[in-house]
Amino acid sequence: MKEGIRSASLERSTRETAISLTLVLDGSGKADVRTGIGFLDHMLEGFARHGLFDLTLRAEGDLNVDTHHTVEDTGIVLGKAIRDALGDKAGIVRYGSAILPMDDALVLCALDLSGRSYLAYDLETDRERVGDLETETVREFFRAVAGGAEMNLHLRKLAGNNAHHIFEAAFKAFAKALDGAVRIDGRIEGVLSTKGSL
Repeated sequence: MKEGIRSASLERSTRETAISLTLVLDGSGKADVRTGIGFLDHMLEGFARHGLFDLTLRAEGDLNVDTHHTVEDTGIVLGKAIRDALGDKAGIVRYGSAILPMDDALVLCALDLSGRSYLAYDLETDRERVGDLETETVREFFRAVAGGAEMNLHLRKLAGNNAHHIFEAAFKAFAKALDGAVRIDGRIEGVLSTKGSL
């Protein structure tokens, strides 16, 4: 992690996927994303832009099987990059939330960078795919992010029928909530916890 600029670069390689990722938390919203899954690229570009994170990502996976491994492993690496970029978490607000509308969709995201992973997910849709992405893998993506980042993450659909709008609102709400949670507050000494660690 560079002094003053919180960032992380990670690589992960398995027999199913090869992923390299650089995340800058203190960025400007630049994204250079190529996963081989067009809809996932679109979601991650929105995440970077609306969270004002800089994200560079290359993922190669066994898309001849399906999108599951690529989506899940991308989530793992992104989550770990968030955790690494935060370092000791000194001074961060820790909690973040957003309720974000997109046309018919309204999605709530609330998160806690607690050091404990948990996902509560309610973004169900009757669509099996959006573009080239199996919709059931969206849950797996956020589960992997929560695990890698050691965060408590809640995503809830408050309204909406259009799956594209629901998922796009979710990724953008996640970005806004995370941006709020990673902000430094000068009034916080050490970490925001009575335990003394996060």
